[in-house]
Amino acid sequence: MIRVLVVDDQEMVREGFSALLDAQPDITVVGAAGDGAEGVAKVRALRPDVVLMDVRMPGVDGIEATGMLADDPARVLVLTTFDLDDYVYEALRAGASGFLLKHAPARELLDAVRVVARGDALLAPSITKRLIEDFVRARPARAVRPPALTALTGRETEVLLMVARGLSNAEVARGLNVAEQTVKTHVSRVLTKLGLRDRAQAVIAAYESGLVVPG
Repeated sequence: MIRVLVVDDQEMVREGFSALLDAQPDITVVGAAGDGAEGVAKVRALRPDVVLMDVRMPGVDGIEATGMLADDPARVLVLTTFDLDDYVYEALRAGASGFLLKHAPARELLDAVRVVARGDALLAPSITKRLIEDFVRARPARAVRPPALTALTGRETEVLLMVARGLSNAEVARGLNVAEQTVKTHVSRVLTKLGLRDRAQAVIAAYESGLVVPG
């Protein structure tokens, strides 16, 4: 059973998402919060697996709250009204495992919760890649790559490049003509060596270091 906490400053949104999620046989909503501070407190108390986190909230917003939960096992799925919300990129940097538009179809929301709950990052929507590119493009790449990147093997670097370009494990496996499990192993090693939480942060690291060039 996937335990979910809904954090949004609009009561109707909280109730709507909660009702949808609670209707699923494999998902249960353990609580809701109206701002980031309350959300963080409830994460500590209720131990959800996934937190649906609105970005724009009064007081402690979704970005700050996500950063406060960086060391918590709960996975944060950011919800936003606008597909080019300036804050979403910062939320991903803070440790969010992905993001979803509030007006996305119900099926996408349910799938997103399940994807994030099993430890994957929600990077499939093309909007995520575009958003990361847009904001990284405005920031100059580092002249020298972080030492951690030089610790990657050639194959690990190749896998990181493909992941940063939005390819799934299955697509990377086909491109390299290897088993999907082998790709998962490479991805896991990349995350460990770079000290990253998930694929979302790996994508950002690849762009910010200049390993991948936007566009």
